[in-house]
Amino acid sequence: MQEQRISKKATQAIGVPPLSLLNGERGPRPSLSGTEMISWILQGGVLISAVLILSGMFLLPTRPGGLSTQRLLNFPQTLSDVLAGLLIMRPQAIISLGLFCLIATPVMRVAASIFTFARERDHIYVLITALVLAILLCSIFILGATVTPHLPAGAHEIHYSLLIVVCIFLGSIGAGMLGSLVGLGGGILIVPLLTIVFRLPIDFAIGASIISVIATSSGAAAAYVRDHLTNLRVGMFLELATTIGAVSGAFLAGLLAPGLLGVIFGIILLISIAPVVVKLGEDLPHGVKNDRLASWLRLNGAYPDRHARTVVTYEVTRTPWGLALMYVAGLISGLLGIGSGTFKVVAMDTIMRLPVKVSSTTSNLMIGVTAAASAGIYFSRGEILPLVAAPVALGILLGAFFGARLLPGMSNKALRLIFIPVIVLSALEMVLHGLGIGPF
Repeated sequence: MQEQRISKKATQAIGVPPLSLLNGERGPRPSLSGTEMISWILQGGVLISAVLILSGMFLLPTRPGGLSTQRLLNFPQTLSDVLAGLLIMRPQAIISLGLFCLIATPVMRVAASIFTFARERDHIYVLITALVLAILLCSIFILGATVTPHLPAGAHEIHYSLLIVVCIFLGSIGAGMLGSLVGLGGGILIVPLLTIVFRLPIDFAIGASIISVIATSSGAAAAYVRDHLTNLRVGMFLELATTIGAVSGAFLAGLLAPGLLGVIFGIILLISIAPVVVKLGEDLPHGVKNDRLASWLRLNGAYPDRHARTVVTYEVTRTPWGLALMYVAGLISGLLGIGSGTFKVVAMDTIMRLPVKVSSTTSNLMIGVTAAASAGIYFSRGEILPLVAAPVALGILLGAFFGARLLPGMSNKALRLIFIPVIVLSALEMVLHGLGIGPF
């Protein structure tokens, strides 16, 4: 009885009926809440983009050229090109429109958050969210127009066929599931898959990975926000730093050699494992108290834990350090197209001392916005191939759907046990491949 009283009191603080959530029920709601509106926007964006991408993929074999390398490299690179292609029902244009809708989904989520915070008369977060939205729009519509399209070395040597499309799709399902569980984004596996297995230039792999990160975030975050596992205030505050870092990284990526990018990717992943291993036996953080900034921003919260069948309350510490690391995370995301969920989860879990479920779900929400901040630059540079990004996006969305259903019933320790081997394997593969001594 005492557990139920504590659970009820804690969940009332976040406006969630405890028994309905712990039993997997939704319960009646008198009106559409802010979190429900955000969840619907994410679900709607995912559905529209998936329908458009599938329509374009089904039309493609009916047109001259089919699934060829020439068709792969011949695609619309601007919004005007896409609109012109839609007038003649060009499959590439339909697929590109679906990818644009996917990129726009986290942007719409940020815009909706302004309305949510305004309705709550939370003026601090209205300002913070408006700044994040301004950075996103500036990156997509202004900074993206300043770059020049180009094809990387080896682009015309790519082998492309229906079998490759199917294999990329199947591999992306696994990447989406793992990414949604541990808050890393699908890029952690997509980049090694595309570069090592399918021999794509890393520029194209990173471009597809940017799309996979947005797909993982949008596909999984809808369920996490609806189930109150995500801390919207923590996510929005930290997105200030990640979006600025992502724009910086996207520009820097055009100045570095592909091999060096692979080595940097692997080393960063290996470094990020250390604090996770140290905390492997810890299920929930203890003795954490809000610092002054966390108290002022009201970053503490609570979430219903179906595995423990109770409601977990938590506070946040070392907020300035977490914000600084988020800029680094954004820089890595824009540089390598991986979502930088590793740094986000580590910063929130180890530095800010959030429970790992909150860290991973909040990271999932944030990685889509971080990736969207650099997606416009990658698209304008011609590094997002629609015929590669399309099967990646569809597979990631399906995998993220399954992962989001699994996470609420898992323990925090189990999530860390999944996190570690995935990171180690991907890191070693990318370092070896970047040095030219990979296994493939």
